[in-house]
Amino acid sequence: MQCFEHRIFYPIRFLRQKVIDNYIVDFYCHEARLIIELDGSQHYEEKGLLKDKIRTEKIENRNLTVIRIPNNEVDKNFRGVCEYIDFFVNESLHR
Repeated sequence: MQCFEHRIFYPIRFLRQKVIDNYIVDFYCHEARLIIELDGSQHYEEKGLLKDKIRTEKIENRNLTVIRIPNNEVDKNFRGVCEYIDFFVNESLHR
């Protein structure tokens, strides 16, 4: 199955830009209790790392899992990113 097809026909629903507490997350899957954040370069600077750490801790206190994926990884390795997300979805669903 092609990654693009996988994304279109993926059986688990993700919402885009979901509000959680005072944050807007990039993608949210209620069924897997999973949040996906796509991070640009500003997230890897000292200030961005600290803000993300605080944000992640607050969100994970709600019994949610946050995974962060660099934007450039989506561009370079889309299939691998899909497989990475699929791994976390399956792990979450089997808990």
